[in-house]
Amino acid sequence: MTGLEKIIKQIEDDAAASAAAVLEDAENQAFQIRQDAKVQGAVQGEETINRAKDEAKAMRERAVSAAALQKRKSVLAAKQQIIGETMERALQAAVELPPEEYFSNILKMVKKYALPQDGEILFNQKDLQRLPKDFASRLEKAVPAGAKLTLSGETRNIDGGFVLTYGGIEQNCSFSALFDAAKEGLQDEIHALLFPGGH
Repeated sequence: MTGLEKIIKQIEDDAAASAAAVLEDAENQAFQIRQDAKVQGAVQGEETINRAKDEAKAMRERAVSAAALQKRKSVLAAKQQIIGETMERALQAAVELPPEEYFSNILKMVKKYALPQDGEILFNQKDLQRLPKDFASRLEKAVPAGAKLTLSGETRNIDGGFVLTYGGIEQNCSFSALFDAAKEGLQDEIHALLFPGGH
């Protein structure tokens, strides 16, 4: 049984126990009303019994509905937590790739995000210090037509990725900024992978 299945099972058990307690209380009240009605007389008692049955039924329906709503909320919260943790691990994995793979990904990102004009590329301190020796020549080949990026000695406080600057205007291509920009789509994709069929 997975962690999510255990959470869902616990929620279902709690909801069932809560509904049962409310139902028992409603049935006890209905029984008491019926007893009182017998003392007051047959006609009035029958009306009171019917009203008590209706009230008990309504209380039961409300209890079942409230328990189902609580279950849905709890399952949704658990799913959101799992999706958030998965995204966080994916971001961390991107930052911790071995240098060759990491900088190959950087060059692919440059190809995708660089504008066709002159600019600078800035890294965080860690990445700037571990740049491959041939990075500048590989960067020159990776930029799209009309683009020229100079490697800056300045750094930016980012988790990974890079920042492009064009005449004082910065384009944040850090991993966290790109993850944030794609967050909704990523959440949907992760949800589909982790919870196929929407469950």
